[in-house]
Amino acid sequence: MFELDEQTQMVATMVRQWCQTQLSPKIPALEAGTEQPFELMKKMAKSFGFDAMLGASVKKRIAKLRSGEADDGDRQLAKGVGSPMLMHVVVKELSRVSPGFAMGFGVSMGLVGGAIVAKGTADQIERWGMPLATLQQIGSWCLTEPAAGSDAFGSMRTVAKPNDAGGYVLKGSKTFITNGPGADVFLVYAKIDRGEPAEERGVATFIIERNMPGVTVGPPFKKMGMRDSPTSEVFFDDVHLGVEHLLGGKEKGRGGRTDTKDSLGNERSGIPAMAWGIIERCYDASLAYVRERQQFGRPIGAFQAVQLHIADLFLKLRTVESVVYRTAWMQQKGVRDMPFVNASKAMCAQYAVECAMKAIQIHGGYGYMEELGLEKLARDAKLLELGAGTTDINLLAAARELIGIE
Repeated sequence: MFELDEQTQMVATMVRQWCQTQLSPKIPALEAGTEQPFELMKKMAKSFGFDAMLGASVKKRIAKLRSGEADDGDRQLAKGVGSPMLMHVVVKELSRVSPGFAMGFGVSMGLVGGAIVAKGTADQIERWGMPLATLQQIGSWCLTEPAAGSDAFGSMRTVAKPNDAGGYVLKGSKTFITNGPGADVFLVYAKIDRGEPAEERGVATFIIERNMPGVTVGPPFKKMGMRDSPTSEVFFDDVHLGVEHLLGGKEKGRGGRTDTKDSLGNERSGIPAMAWGIIERCYDASLAYVRERQQFGRPIGAFQAVQLHIADLFLKLRTVESVVYRTAWMQQKGVRDMPFVNASKAMCAQYAVECAMKAIQIHGGYGYMEELGLEKLARDAKLLELGAGTTDINLLAAARELIGIE
């Protein structure tokens, strides 16, 4: 169980080399915002054949839907790249260099493309799911609003009003949207407004194209970290939508929240792999440094205080690695364990922050400098404690499900 197969090991080596030669040199420009990561994402997908592998899987999904066969869309997409562990390893390798790039890649292909492939109609998958899952297009996942963060459903103000033509008129705004500045497609969560009280409205998911009238994208935010992952607000001002833009082709009432929670679960399942990459890079750099750095006539690794720091990094690295292996096993077997997903997301995010800060401390002034890349990982790691639900929200969600509290 705790061993990568030959294919995954080979892909990990190739992705690490690609990151060193293609991604690392771009980091300064991506961080400064003078370049965008989207074309590089598409280039990466082609370099490793993800577009071909996932494209074949998506075509099978479309064929099954049109023949009337039902299957698990999430697992069907995962089969396109073999073991679920393979994509976790790809995210880990990307996160060693650029957690922001890994996040944008995962949101577009996994969250947006994956949701459409899993929940969409055959026509929707063919029109939007295929180009997103194969990274021919870039997607954004739009849930958070200016006044709706942790209380995503209760405070949601974006609404879709049914119109006389059998479609909807969408109005509202979303914020902190990953890939917003470069997205071709937005997957937008909104309440269906037929005049009933807000708390009684069902939630639906809509597929919105960037060039539709009424869609406006704000400028990229200036952020503490994840600067190589462009983030913005997105505004929807009376966007007219046909029913073909409603994910799945029909409303689900309050059951629509389940689809959103499924996507949140998928997002949270990806955080441990990002944390793994951050921690592994911090551990590798710190271990090499304490062996080489000399003070008081000997390597600093000879001092017990430093040894304790290395042991702590090592233990947290192996703990997060084990979480990723179990997550991949759950995905392979179709096991649902949301308390584990929520609690492990919270723990891995905290460990990533702690390990990045500890690596800087071990390196002293050198760790504080941009050139080593550790300060970037520390800035980037903080978002893992905030995005996909804060640490507290994830721990509370886990506890409530374990206890049986709604």
